[in-house]
Amino acid sequence: MPQITLYLDDATQLLVEQGAQANGLSKSRWVSEIIRKYAAHQWPQDCLSLAGGFPDYPLREDSGTVLSADVTRLGF
Repeated sequence: MPQITLYLDDATQLLVEQGAQANGLSKSRWVSEIIRKYAAHQWPQDCLSLAGGFPDYPLREDSGTVLSADVTRLGF
């Protein structure tokens, strides 16, 4: 299994130790799980299951105000 070396300041090292201990995992396993969780390239299933779950949710509020045209821009 590949290995990496991390250089951490004392405060970050303490966070790793506390996180691993709180979850009953080794530091290596805890860091691996954190990397998988936050470096994923897709939305979590819990988040995806919410899509369309609020049919009456407004995408924007219609204020009734008509916006003026853009100002003339300077040419280059």
